[in-house]
Amino acid sequence: MSFNPLFAEFWQKVIESIHNGTYAKLTLAKTIGDTELKNIYVRPVLEGENAFKMSVIARYKTEEIESFHSLEDTFAFLVPYMNNPFLTALLFTTENDLTFKLNKKRVARIIDQAPTFKNASDVIIEMKDKGIV
Repeated sequence: MSFNPLFAEFWQKVIESIHNGTYAKLTLAKTIGDTELKNIYVRPVLEGENAFKMSVIARYKTEEIESFHSLEDTFAFLVPYMNNPFLTALLFTTENDLTFKLNKKRVARIIDQAPTFKNASDVIIEMKDKGIV
């Protein structure tokens, strides 16, 4: 069974949290074995007055590489990293924390937990104030 439909459902929650102004951060973590790539962090950044992009920071053992993508392109960028090397994607919002998790048999599930963060990311708050989201 492919995990992609459930990851797409998880991504819809990411989009909703940005549009609702509750997004705090997104992290891909828990690698398979000892890999060069350790984490991927995703956060919104303002581009001009009324637009935003997603900053994707890939943290390797010795360096960090940042790239910028539209919201839609960020999903396409992240999908190949799920299951190789990452088993977990964590969405932190002010309403709840959602964890997309692949187990050893590569069966996916989404876990809903109490929120870790009380405030949305600074950029989301600024976007809310400007009426972008």
